[in-house]
Amino acid sequence: MKEKLQSIREEALKQIQSADVPEKLNDVRVRFLGKKGELTAVLKGMKDVAAEERPKVGQMVNEVRQEIEGILDETKKKMDAKIREEKLKAEVIDVTLPSKKNVVGHRHPNTIAQEEVERIFIGMGYEVVEGPEIEYDLYNFEKLNIPADHPAKDEQDTFYINKDIVLRTQTSPVQARVMEQGKLPIRMISPGRVFRSDEVDATHSPSFYQIEGLVVDKNISFADLKGTLEVFAKELFGPETKTKFRPHHFPFTEPSAEVDVTCFKCGGKGCRFCKGSGWIEILGCGMVHPHVLEMCGIDPDEYTGFAFGVGLERIALLKYEIDDMRLLYENDIRFLKQF
Repeated sequence: MKEKLQSIREEALKQIQSADVPEKLNDVRVRFLGKKGELTAVLKGMKDVAAEERPKVGQMVNEVRQEIEGILDETKKKMDAKIREEKLKAEVIDVTLPSKKNVVGHRHPNTIAQEEVERIFIGMGYEVVEGPEIEYDLYNFEKLNIPADHPAKDEQDTFYINKDIVLRTQTSPVQARVMEQGKLPIRMISPGRVFRSDEVDATHSPSFYQIEGLVVDKNISFADLKGTLEVFAKELFGPETKTKFRPHHFPFTEPSAEVDVTCFKCGGKGCRFCKGSGWIEILGCGMVHPHVLEMCGIDPDEYTGFAFGVGLERIALLKYEIDDMRLLYENDIRFLKQF
């Protein structure tokens, strides 16, 4: 038995010495120490050994097992260290090279402008309401007092999916949908993307963003509209900002106006930015047309309201003195990281 154990020990050591990869060391462990290994077979054959010899044989088997395990572990450590050293040599890192910088994203100027406008109107008690970008002609035009023969419905200006469905040209359809629900009073703004059949240039795009506001309640007057927009302008462009209302025409409001603010570059004195006038146009507004209220199921004799609409890109262009709208959509990191 002693000779057999000595033979197993020598064979195991020989196999360990000849192993050059960890997988071969594992094969040696399985062959000699595994459940069906040679040392395990010796232990299973103990029943054939005389009773008085069994303790001595058992001790010899354990000694051989411990020796083989110890040499296996030590050899594996040396082998792993050698492999790691070779790997490090092959993967030399030149610490003098410049490191890779993580590119951190920036909020888009449009997003900054939208959040600022929403903050101002939420502070005045308005709610933010969103609606579908693909809209029925009924809500996009007819319920806003835009008749079938109106130039705005021409295919030159509007993207039609079919004769009844369009890509919305404004976010006013959201206002019509809210008015239809009949939950009065209403104080809301509706930001979102809109679409016009325009050529791409420095001031136009076929897809851009608008924020439109609506208030419907009893005894709402033009004075309420003026007060609201004056507060909005002062919050957005600074407390010294003044507003000027110019008569205009929109199908869904009567009376209608366009709003100018004093140039925040020159304070109204006249400069290159405002083309010498001292004023900059920012939005359109007016009192909601009685016929629009009627079509949405609201009694115009009892309720009145006002509406306004401002282009987000226009606010971003003015606020950050950007002279080309296309810069907002080119995803040039050199431009965007300035915000």
